[in-house]
Amino acid sequence: MKDIIRYLASLPRRQKQVVLVAMDICVLPFIMWLVYAIRLAKPDVAVMQGLDFWYIHVGVLGVLIFALFGIYSAIVRSFNEDYLLRLSIATFIQIVGLYAIKKLGLAFIPMSIPLMYGFVLFSWMWWSRAVIRYATLRTFVKKQNRKRVAIYGAGLAGQQIAAALNRSDYYLPVCFIDDKTSLQGQSLSGLHIYSAKKALGKLQKFQIEEILLAMPSATRSRKKAIIESFELAQVKIMELPGVTQLVDGQVQVSDIQEVDIIDLLGRDPVPPKAELLEKNIKNKVVMVTGAGGSIGSELCRQIVKHQPKLLVLFEMSEFALYSIDRELQAKEIAVVPVLGSVTNQAKLERIIAEYQVQTVYHAAAYKHVPLVEANPFEGIYNTSIGTARSVDAAVNQGVETFVLISTDKAVRPTNVMGASKRMAELYCQGLASTHPKTQISIVRFGNVLGSSGSVVPLFKKQIAQGGPVTVTHPEVTRYFMTIPEAAQLVIQAGAMGTGGDVFLLDMGEPVKIVDLAKQMIRLSGFRPIDENGLGDIAIQFTGLRPGEKLYEELLIDQESVENTQHSRILKSYEKYYSWQEILTVFDRLNMLGRESAETKPLYTLLNKYVSGFNR
Repeated sequence: MKDIIRYLASLPRRQKQVVLVAMDICVLPFIMWLVYAIRLAKPDVAVMQGLDFWYIHVGVLGVLIFALFGIYSAIVRSFNEDYLLRLSIATFIQIVGLYAIKKLGLAFIPMSIPLMYGFVLFSWMWWSRAVIRYATLRTFVKKQNRKRVAIYGAGLAGQQIAAALNRSDYYLPVCFIDDKTSLQGQSLSGLHIYSAKKALGKLQKFQIEEILLAMPSATRSRKKAIIESFELAQVKIMELPGVTQLVDGQVQVSDIQEVDIIDLLGRDPVPPKAELLEKNIKNKVVMVTGAGGSIGSELCRQIVKHQPKLLVLFEMSEFALYSIDRELQAKEIAVVPVLGSVTNQAKLERIIAEYQVQTVYHAAAYKHVPLVEANPFEGIYNTSIGTARSVDAAVNQGVETFVLISTDKAVRPTNVMGASKRMAELYCQGLASTHPKTQISIVRFGNVLGSSGSVVPLFKKQIAQGGPVTVTHPEVTRYFMTIPEAAQLVIQAGAMGTGGDVFLLDMGEPVKIVDLAKQMIRLSGFRPIDENGLGDIAIQFTGLRPGEKLYEELLIDQESVENTQHSRILKSYEKYYSWQEILTVFDRLNMLGRESAETKPLYTLLNKYVSGFNR
């Protein structure tokens, strides 16, 4: 039997249609005889008396009507609601046609016959295709090799993905999970619908390997709650993309993707204020230093959405500059790529003057704590002195707005990287107090998810390799934010500055890195190895790296903070030094970088001017 099914399934499309047409031409006259026989309760009956060759009329006309409505052009293995509608209309037309024949006196047809014929005809057309579909799937799909999946969400997306999975060779939908009590206990597409609590107890019984979140419009907080509810189950959690990505309304198996860790850490974003996003960008010449970095490149992506007159990309790395320039060329915004170092003030001034730059976002800096710790002079030179020369160039050329992108590591830093950022902040604060024509602002925030320095890509790689996942310390805690949200908030904060302001981005609740590691392991369908040695992937503590802190802070002075017009942006008033004093300090830093091989004089200077730094 399987050989016959395989042979028929391998026929060309046109030959398959011929087989279906031939089958229906033979069956339709039989159905007409059958309803007459049922009505009179005997097999020997006269059918459609008065109409010669009635069986040819019934078979041929019936098939032509079905063909007119595309019944034979539909793919049998994927028939759906549209197919059902067209089949219903074609059947109804045949019922009406039989009543017309009776009314015109062309044949003797009892009143009940058209309805009976329509019912049996519809049943035949539907169930014959269903049997073909079922037999084909049973023949070609190897169920023992398919992943058993529970679908969370019995809405339209869930129903579509269930149908797609049933046709696939890789997944087998086993049940639905849904929060709506009205749906729980019901069946949909042949699959039972459970509550989350009941499903949790049946995952092992049903041998579920993956849970698929089919909730494209769910908020991050809702996804996070769902994922955490299945934390103890050893299943991998996948998802469909956001509702805006499902533009064609048809969900496909290829749409399935891993749950983004952002859904565990990121908050639901607050809608940005359009007037703040556009204030320093729309119809203006904007320059981004460090344009090829994680934050710099995302700033560029956000900037081009708001119609700048020109965007100048200033970057030291040739490859990074090439990558972001290539990406932005398709945005129909004028973009100028410039290779250069922010320590070259003469070049900065020349570029600013040549393109008449009005807004500068300064994102260029070294950010890897251990590397800067091992190379303190280079860190100070690139980050602190580089910032000083960048803001000096902006002030000298009359730039309207200069925004320094800072970090939470600048608050009471224990490492040179953080100290270099705090020195950059102090320079900008001192300069802003004496040069009000250029609006100088500082925006400070914590870690961004997915950046080159983030633990997330490292953990993903380690989990893929089977572990161990390395964490520096069981108590190390960090703030996290998505790169797009951080970039949008930076732009909005910069638009609120009046000169020398320090803005703090609300990073939400801090996250323990070891908890992040455990969540990512569970999300991948594995268990972290516990103290009893049970589990799949080990978490290994490597010890704090040189200069690394257990906790990061956003504020130096907890008391001097006020809210702004944006709910996720705070404004801080912090101590800074006079312009003349900070200028002297930077002259000293510059000289130490050129003349001294000893770090002690450098650390002595940082100890004095950077609150919390102690070497």
